Amino acid sequence: MNNLACPICEMTQVLAHSGHIECAICGHEWPVEALADESSANRIVKDAYGNVLLNGDIVAMIKDLKLTGASEVLKVGTKSKPIRLVDGDHEISCKMNGMAIGLKACFVKKVAITG
Repeated sequence: MNNLACPICEMTQVLAHSGHIECAICGHEWPVEALADESSANRIVKDAYGNVLLNGDIVAMIKDLKLTGASEVLKVGTKSKPIRLVDGDHEISCKMNGMAIGLKACFVKKVAITG
């Protein structure tokens, strides 16, 4: 059980009880079935056109996008370095124009690599 982390405080001090798991730090409890659901559910991330994205794919912007907290604008057609799929509010972590950024999949399209 030491590889589990609390979904609230992300601490690894958890206690296993019959039918549920409890965080020793914050007291949050969650059912054991939730662990089975998370491990069996494969997350599928799709681009703006419905193509399935995988780690290592290259994507391109489908519209101009002003970056929050920067004076940069990612133009239509800007290609990324190979992407990494992540959890959270932004599904994609990648580099574009030399900057590490997080993107939502609805703003990109998968680039077909020929060769």
